[in-house]
Amino acid sequence: MKLVAGLGNPGKEYECTPHNVGFQVVDLLTKHLGISKFQQKFHSQFCRTSINGESCLIIKPLTYMNRSGEAVAEFVNYFNIPAENIVIISDDIDLPPGKVRFREEGGHGGHNGLRSIIESLGKSNFRRIRFGIGRPADKQGVVGHVLGRWSKAEEKLTRNAFDIALIELMRFLETSQFQNVSFSIPELS
Repeated sequence: MKLVAGLGNPGKEYECTPHNVGFQVVDLLTKHLGISKFQQKFHSQFCRTSINGESCLIIKPLTYMNRSGEAVAEFVNYFNIPAENIVIISDDIDLPPGKVRFREEGGHGGHNGLRSIIESLGKSNFRRIRFGIGRPADKQGVVGHVLGRWSKAEEKLTRNAFDIALIELMRFLETSQFQNVSFSIPELS
């Protein structure tokens, strides 16, 4: 069994914010797979599908970002999912908009959602896809930045990065292959 978890915050006020790229990618993935209905379990919205005969869970934790690990751990423990079959999708303030990084393991990099998952699972060797959202010029404005709105140019770069992530996610779900790579979308004029 595989698990794809897109991180974000529940609620209309958080939709389409940089911090919710994980939810946005999950929505894109489920649309691509023809899944239109989510159920609720373990403090998450989730759906289940089968790809090449293997069960796949796709979740959006509803615990808010800083407690994402609670929801992810409930699924991992209940279904006994090995770490190498987990993909976590999140934002990354240290990458510029339009850059997406795929990693097989690593630390939390200061991201509270990833920190919560590492603490809840007791391991960090799960796969991750991190989307650049850029760092605000004013370090005090981090919360306003991650929960704010994209500029039109940033939104366009990020949507193009979503397309790359979808290709890589489908490759992982179909073949279990996952590469440590980074892609940058060229700035559009």
